[in-house]
Amino acid sequence: MSEAIGMIETKGYTGNVEATDAMAKAANVSISKTIAIGGGLITVICRGDVASVKAAVDAGSKAASKVGELVASHVIARPHDELAKAFLGDVAAKK
Repeated sequence: MSEAIGMIETKGYTGNVEATDAMAKAANVSISKTIAIGGGLITVICRGDVASVKAAVDAGSKAASKVGELVASHVIARPHDELAKAFLGDVAAKK
């Protein structure tokens, strides 16, 4: 199984909560981290197999844009181990 990381960035908390809920319901992914960047920008990161992460990010992006401002979304398939450690810390070790 190929691992992936998915990210959705929103402006505002409500859009982020909606995106996170939709991601968790759409596919078999784990919500790894939420990062408050500042200026109202919040990023949520999920992990799982590539197909599940793509489905979750698509669903989360659609949901976020309905209730708030979607800034960006992206999926990284097969991220390098060092990238996962740098951004997710101990969560990366639990694969």
